[in-house]
Parts: sequence; C-alpha cells; structure tokens
Amino acid sequence: MPQFVHLADDRDIARIRKNGIKARKIYGRQARGVFATPVLQNYYRSHQWIRELRRSGIKLISAVQFHAPDDVAVAVGRYNETHIETTAGDSVRIFMQHSTGMGLEVIFIGSIPADWITRTYTPDQIIGWRYYPESHSDGRKPCGCDYCQRGQIKNRKLREAYDKQNRDEPS
Repeated sequence: MPQFVHLADDRDIARIRKNGIKARKIYGRQARGVFATPVLQNYYRSHQWIRELRRSGIKLISAVQFHAPDDVAVAVGRYNETHIETTAGDSVRIFMQHSTGMGLEVIFIGSIPADWITRTYTPDQIIGWRYYPESHSDGRKPCGCDYCQRGQIKNRKLREAYDKQNRDEPS
C-alpha cells in the first residue's frame, strides 16, 4: 500500500486523528477531495508544498501520513493544469518518473478515513517553493503589484521594491 502525506494546519491535527481528513471543495472541480503527495525517498519532493501553504497565514504546518489501497481512485497532475484520473499506486509511479516532481499533487476523491492514518509529525517549516515551483531556478521575481499581492501576508518588502522600480522607470 502506498503512503501519502497531507499537509494541514497544526491546530486541526487532533480532529484529523479522530475523524480522518475531510474532503473539501476543490477549485475548478465539481468533486470534493483531499490533497496529498506520495512519501518518497526525496524528503523535499514529498513536502514541497509547505512554504506555499504557509503563505496563506498558517503558522505551523503538520504532516499527516496515511496509507491507501493501490486501487483507490485519485487524480494526479500539476497544480494549475489538467489532472489525469488514475489509481493511488500509479500516482506514486507518476511522481517517481516525473523529471522534477515539483508542483505535482495527488487528489483523493472523497475523505480519508481515520484508520488509514499511520502517523502525524511536524516537518521542517522552511522546505519547498513559493509562488510557483520554478521560482528559484528561473531568476524571475514575483509580481509586486496590488492585484497579484492582494490578501498575501508579509508582502511589504516585495510591494515596496515593485513601487520603487515603477517610480524610477522613465515614462
């Protein structure tokens, strides 16, 4: 049985241990589901979403590790692209065969029962990427405009640099 990691707010861990992981509405889909990544030998790839999730204001993220039967239906794909319907066992193979695995996610259709949960733990909080998976390798800075940064926390320096750059550019 493949193992998966679901990242959640630390304040919800007691409820998750007792009741399992409840499915939530997924943007752009009719179904409800649970986001996860497979447990791989590469710790970074398994926990890559931590920094991006912390941007939403969660102070401490905990990991919920669970096992799933090989034949459970899941959707796997990059976070902003079309997902393919497959099984939990095949989703692990897809992650391992992908060139980088950055930005990939597994969506379990429906909730995860409490008896599937094997452990909970607090991973390093500085692992992963922000804004988009290639943000550290392509040299582009995130956009600091009011539209792109609306609702984001800790964005003062980014917005100030953006404003200064736009003030200094000749019209």
